[in-house]
Amino acid sequence: MNILIVDDSRTIRNLLKSTLEGAGYAVCQAEDGMDALEKLSEFDPDIIITDLNMPRMNGLELVQKLRQEDKTKFLPILFLTTEGSPEVREKGREAGATGWLVKPFDATRLLNTIDRVSA
Repeated sequence: MNILIVDDSRTIRNLLKSTLEGAGYAVCQAEDGMDALEKLSEFDPDIIITDLNMPRMNGLELVQKLRQEDKTKFLPILFLTTEGSPEVREKGREAGATGWLVKPFDATRLLNTIDRVSA
């Protein structure tokens, strides 16, 4: 299974990459929403995990854009962010996010969530 990670923090991207590759997933990394859209031309993810607050194009803008494209309209998209307020989560749901995880992430919970949304 292919997973696209979108986060402006290299540390978080590398931590996620290590966790996901260790679980047998193929991983592609993007540093913000604009970079993610570019990567989609060469990488075909089964799931996208995105941060919320990023430069150039934030996670909400990215999810809204992905939901308009045929290729990614129904793809599971998980937010992984420090933001956990009900208001922000609601904005994520309205944009079309499939799920929400709060940083710092627990590897087991992350992998269980991926299993659940990809089933």
